[in-house]
Amino acid sequence: MSGQQTEQTKQARPAGQPGSSGGYPAHFRVWRGDADGGGLEDFTVEVNEGEVVLDIIHRLQATQAPDLAVRWNCKAGKCGSCSAEINGQPRLLCMTRMSVFDRTETITVTPMRAFPVVRDLVTDVSFNYTKAREVPSFVPPAELAPGEYRMQQEDVNRSQEFRKCIECFLCQDTCHVVRDHEENKAAFAGPRFLIRIAELDMHPLDAAPQSGLDRQTTAQDEHGLGYCNITKCCTEVCPENIKITDNALIPLKERVADRKYDPLVWLGNKIRRRTE
Repeated sequence: MSGQQTEQTKQARPAGQPGSSGGYPAHFRVWRGDADGGGLEDFTVEVNEGEVVLDIIHRLQATQAPDLAVRWNCKAGKCGSCSAEINGQPRLLCMTRMSVFDRTETITVTPMRAFPVVRDLVTDVSFNYTKAREVPSFVPPAELAPGEYRMQQEDVNRSQEFRKCIECFLCQDTCHVVRDHEENKAAFAGPRFLIRIAELDMHPLDAAPQSGLDRQTTAQDEHGLGYCNITKCCTEVCPENIKITDNALIPLKERVADRKYDPLVWLGNKIRRRTE
């Protein structure tokens, strides 16, 4: 009798579904559609202990929605590919554990709202690559050859924080300047690239001033630093825990403000220009 029940259970379970030991059925709402429109579709899918949201999306692909589009790569929180919104919050699918949700909760997965939808959970993030090309790169000092660069460890540590960025673009997605105002995108680089400018501006070996490039002025005039009102929403969603606002944007804003409005700095610049 027990053998018959086991065989019936196997037949009732869809192909590819995991065993029921320790699992539970979860209710998901996943956005399906493309650039022309779409909507949320409901799914009930089994969840096992230790799984993340990306596991559930893969199970949906294997059992119920084989044409569901999702971008992913490493499944280790280091490639930044599987960015989406879970219950309205920008997050990495591979780093969001199912254990943080109540078992009776409906979990809604949607594409990043700040970028155009390609299909389902995949968005067109080419806006970010356009902005990346607009930021001038590091300018090596002319008097030093490669291999002769020397920096204090404190300066190395400060720059290293910003180089932890995995370019998941969650900070870009949650930034309301980008998210809610399409007209701002042409003039605003967004937090990901403002921290790149801030890193280069505080780099002790960056020879941009000697080459005629003023990173503080371009940050304000060309990359839209003034649009940022330091709400810290970008810092809150960063999976690498980079203190985007406190360690990059606020200090950069302060340096720009000193340059533009501090009367002593203004006077010093005027005197320096007269003597050169």
